[in-house]
Amino acid sequence: MDRDQLKNHLQFAAELGVAGVSRDPAWRVRGQGSDAAGSSMFVPAPPGRLEPESAGDSTDEAPERARPSPAVQVSRNAAEALSAVRADIGDCTRCKLHAQGRKQIVFGVGNPNADLMFVGEAPGADEDLQGIPFVGRAGQLLTRIIEAIDLKREDVYIANVIKCRPPGNRNPEQDEVETCEPFLFQQIDIIKPKVIVALGTFAARTLLRTLDPISRLRGRVYEYRGAKLIPTFHPAYLLRNPGSKREVWEDMKVVRGLLKTEN
Repeated sequence: MDRDQLKNHLQFAAELGVAGVSRDPAWRVRGQGSDAAGSSMFVPAPPGRLEPESAGDSTDEAPERARPSPAVQVSRNAAEALSAVRADIGDCTRCKLHAQGRKQIVFGVGNPNADLMFVGEAPGADEDLQGIPFVGRAGQLLTRIIEAIDLKREDVYIANVIKCRPPGNRNPEQDEVETCEPFLFQQIDIIKPKVIVALGTFAARTLLRTLDPISRLRGRVYEYRGAKLIPTFHPAYLLRNPGSKREVWEDMKVVRGLLKTEN
């Protein structure tokens, strides 16, 4: 990293409210250390909302518990299993998005054995062109957020609920979510991350089966499919509302603590 890059990185950290840094790699290692703050952050979902663990562990809700294809079941490792899911998607025509201007499937990218997984909403124009999630301005900001907790993009896995760009970057529609979300659930079950960060309202609503806004969901840690799930603001929202960077940094500190303490 050259001097200008370092200056920009430290400036961004200051915007987040980072008070200091540590070169101690111990927090990255599973099963080492203890962090009372990480374990004390768990808050039950309020009454009247579907409990996330019930949503994640239910075996009788077909859209929630997607069945892996035979190719996934016989895969020898996570990378092969993810490749099998991508092959199963093919040049997808399962929903109307295939006929509404999308250029390609944007499946997911990163470490197939990642401890940390980010889930966004849907590809944008840059992602549709490159076939990689989070490569536009919001993606560049996500990269900086990842680096702020001493990780790199290649250390994590990044995917979206929807694998095709909605026209005009409109919000995904319910039938599109229901058609595409089983592939995301397969990705999660294959990677088996310790921590999942849901970026924005649509990702959080899809995973938690709730209609609550992200402003109400963030600040809590949820049990989800064997992982800890943390909802936070989408990087695109931060570009429009930079004052919320501090809140995202608080969420990412919890992520860092969970990665340190999870067994």
